Amino acid sequence: YLAQDQYKDVHFILLDGEPHSGDYSEYRTEANVMPILFQEDEPGFLAGYAAVKDGYTKLGFLGGMAVPAVIRYGYGFAEGADYAAKEMGVDGIEIMYNYTGAFAATPEAQSMAASWYQNGTEVIFGCGGAVGNSVMAAAEEKSAKVIGVDVDQSYESDTVVTSAMKQLSVSVYDGVRDFYAGSFPGGKTSVFTVGNNGVGLPMETSKFEKFNQEQYDAIYKKLADGEITLIQFSEDNNDPTKDLTELANTKVTFVE
Repeated sequence: YLAQDQYKDVHFILLDGEPHSGDYSEYRTEANVMPILFQEDEPGFLAGYAAVKDGYTKLGFLGGMAVPAVIRYGYGFAEGADYAAKEMGVDGIEIMYNYTGAFAATPEAQSMAASWYQNGTEVIFGCGGAVGNSVMAAAEEKSAKVIGVDVDQSYESDTVVTSAMKQLSVSVYDGVRDFYAGSFPGGKTSVFTVGNNGVGLPMETSKFEKFNQEQYDAIYKKLADGEITLIQFSEDNNDPTKDLTELANTKVTFVE
């Protein structure tokens, strides 16, 4: 927020945010800043869809703080699972759901993940920075599975079956390319989605047993073509069941 005024001859690419004052009371983007946001519910949807297509029926979503990006990931995840269940004619998909309130790896987060695994949860979407590392630790103990977030986390643990990714390299490349082409998209926020290949799953490193590239390409195209409309969360974002009660084949259980 301050740097864009102080260094007017520098061009900034700002990932996952928009320039704002310290108290968030004012947002302002100057022509030398390219803020980049991502449509997180779309990679969340793809991850939930792939998980159910791969045969998982008992899922978990362990998020960090209930900020819009994390909420979107979770909503998309639940909707993707339900969409796949409808396609397959499968009832009884279950999703345990919790926001830890932080983005740290804690014994409490690991304990919650372990208890979910103990009670039958097969794969947990660890969506909150280092919260995911707590989920991985629990999964390693229980011989269970994890879905990573933001980047390809397959290199962090053998338990990671796939990751709901933001294509950071694509978005930054586009910004740098446009800068050198003399068309830097500053002064406005750029949103990366399935429509501009800005989000997705890392199929090359995913450890699916049934879900394949052809199925992935088909569902990706449906999202990109606008055939699927995702739920936008309500202001009551700490109770996802408020907005996800209409899922036909999936039950979301919010854990306090």
